[in-house]
Amino acid sequence: MRLTVKDVAALLNVSEKTIYRWAGKGEIPSYRLKEQYRFSKPEILEWAAAKRLPVADEVANPAEDERGPLPSFADALEAGGVFYRVAGSDKSSALKSVVDMLRLPDDMDRGFLHKVLLAREALGSTGIGDGIAIPHARNPIVLDVERPGITLCFLEKPIDFDAIDGKPVNVLFTIISPTVRTHLHLLSRLAFVMHDAGFKDAILREASRDEILNLARQAESRVGGGGA
Repeated sequence: MRLTVKDVAALLNVSEKTIYRWAGKGEIPSYRLKEQYRFSKPEILEWAAAKRLPVADEVANPAEDERGPLPSFADALEAGGVFYRVAGSDKSSALKSVVDMLRLPDDMDRGFLHKVLLAREALGSTGIGDGIAIPHARNPIVLDVERPGITLCFLEKPIDFDAIDGKPVNVLFTIISPTVRTHLHLLSRLAFVMHDAGFKDAILREASRDEILNLARQAESRVGGGGA
């Protein structure tokens, strides 16, 4: 989904001049098409999460024909699971471990999904800084699953992920969703909760699963609740 400068300014609650400045300096993910800037919505939401920037709450309710209730971030995280001491000595082995942890249907081709994630990393790291990465395909991962999930994996040891701040990564969030709408909604919620100091601290110190889920619910309640 390509956004204009005006779209991104509204999404991030900043001026269009600020977006032009960030894009000109390469500080925000952007593309030049016929001398105009265009932006990928998933990439902007991930970038906002990395920068701990709040995003407009209406992003959680996109005006699309497909309607219905949207999951809360905490519910999706509970569905996807929180895993500790996940093995991995480099990007490839860490992502394989993450894919193995995903709660997917038995007939899902995990090997293909692993290759898709590696191909995305070849285009540019999904490490967003502070030891955190959001591995994903170039387009949102939409799979035939009954319910969306966010899988949180804490690696056994930090690895080089070519992150934007140069720090090794040991925290990985992976979103699996049945629709693009839900994927973008959960990315927006991730941006919201990562803006919460308590939740971010719990992630960085690898708090218990229950504490992380409780803090996620608390953070989410302060930005307007869960689904729509």
